[in-house]
Amino acid sequence: MKGSTYRRCSCRDPKTGKELGTSCPKRNNRNHCTYSIRQELPPREDGSRRSFARGGYDSRKAAQAGLDHVRALLGLAESDDPEGTELIAAMLTEVSSEKTPLPDVEETRRRLNAGQDLIGSLTVSEWLDRWLAGKRIRKSGLNRYETDIRVHLKPHIGNRRLNRLRVSHLSEMFTEIRDANAQILEQNAQRRAALDELATVPWRGAENRARRKAMKAAIDEMPPFRRITGPATRLHVKATLRAALNDAIGQQIITFNPAAHVEIDPVRKPKALVWTDERIAKWEQTGEKPSPVMVWTPQQTGAFLDFVAEDRLYAMWHLIAFRGLRRGEACGQPWSETNLDTHSLTVSSQLVQDGWEVEASGPKTDSGYRVVALDDDTVNVLKQHRERQDADRKEWGSAWVDTGHVFTQEDGSWLHPGKVTDLFERLVAASGLPPIRLHDLRHGAATLMLAADIDIKIVSDTLGHSDTHITRDIYQSVLPQVGKNAAEATAKLVPLQRKAEAEKAARKAAKAAKKAKAKKSRKGEGKPKDKAKAQAKAKKKTQRRKPEK
Repeated sequence: MKGSTYRRCSCRDPKTGKELGTSCPKRNNRNHCTYSIRQELPPREDGSRRSFARGGYDSRKAAQAGLDHVRALLGLAESDDPEGTELIAAMLTEVSSEKTPLPDVEETRRRLNAGQDLIGSLTVSEWLDRWLAGKRIRKSGLNRYETDIRVHLKPHIGNRRLNRLRVSHLSEMFTEIRDANAQILEQNAQRRAALDELATVPWRGAENRARRKAMKAAIDEMPPFRRITGPATRLHVKATLRAALNDAIGQQIITFNPAAHVEIDPVRKPKALVWTDERIAKWEQTGEKPSPVMVWTPQQTGAFLDFVAEDRLYAMWHLIAFRGLRRGEACGQPWSETNLDTHSLTVSSQLVQDGWEVEASGPKTDSGYRVVALDDDTVNVLKQHRERQDADRKEWGSAWVDTGHVFTQEDGSWLHPGKVTDLFERLVAASGLPPIRLHDLRHGAATLMLAADIDIKIVSDTLGHSDTHITRDIYQSVLPQVGKNAAEATAKLVPLQRKAEAEKAARKAAKAAKKAKAKKSRKGEGKPKDKAKAQAKAKKKTQRRKPEK
């Protein structure tokens, strides 16, 4: 295919505005004109011609090097590879029209052999949009991905070339997020301080009203209260980007995933703690919970269930407390998967809250599909609940909404998971017990099962965990009495000499105390007789000495 280099003058006639071309008087000056190249490319599928053209070279030598570069790229495709020839021709056409630098020959050869895009101009933002559009997951998951992309990924790295994204770029992004957190905290503190000061200004008096008006205007100019991007959110942002880039690797668009290698602050999951008397006393004094995740003792759980025994949703609180169902699983449990005759229920659906909207969905994970065994008491509680629900159905008549769920609103319609949480918190506050979250009832069920020496695999299967390691990592709270018994059993296994001597001394002391007590008892028994004899003797002496009348 034809190709050439040529000189070109860009000077224009001041009157007509047209290029002078070969008529330029300065054309013969060596440094006046620039050099250009033109290379014919393989024709399009419809037979139309296309070419690569580029100008602005300072010398003929530089122009020839550029032409050789174009021909080297054309030579990458074998003569019997029409697809490869078309890909390279399309790449050169785009590079020519967009005036972008010619790609490296060896890099283009590698990408061509790997089946990757030859241009590599796809941005992170464009790929994230394409990736998100292809996801087929439930709505709540899509919304979470969309939030990570819109709020964090696009503003920081969206305009970067996907194939040039590096670990350092991601490190800079997370550094900027931490810096923004510090600024948000400072602005929130300033707004809070201004509101506190405003609350101290009286309403009465013209001077006070004017001051309050000025302060309100200043507060309105401040940034609103905002939430920081916490460690858990940062970890989710990283996971979202990592998943998107893994799919890009799978489609041979890139070969390296920088999100898999960037380091961010670790997320420390809060450990579940038991509400002991000491922790309750401190909470009553300060109002602060020792941990975001708190667990009731068996006595406290029993007290709560007794307190809510007449509540319409008592069976739900009972089921979560003993069998550890998730909130959405309990709200979405159908009667068709609840077999009270075989003392079991199958978790196969749940109600998911997305914002304030509710949608039906499958369990959280594949391991969430599970069969949960029921004890006799729980079965009786569910039977009573079903009888009450049947009575409600008759009372509502044609207005009853037949959802088929075990736990519903008064008219049979879906329970809203958010409203269930609010109701639980009100009941806990009214009971006077130390506060826990609704999900902490699930923690409590796991703790009770582990305290009852139930095999960890059975506990994991009941809770719907995919691995027993998850169960061990999350549920490490230990009930006080269980911990005391374990400590005593452990201590008895070690035969310490000082312990034996202490026990011997204790037995000796107990024996001496017993002997002393017996001796004292014998002395006490003789005293009344001696006293009676002395009294009788003294009485006789008195009678002898009494004068006669």
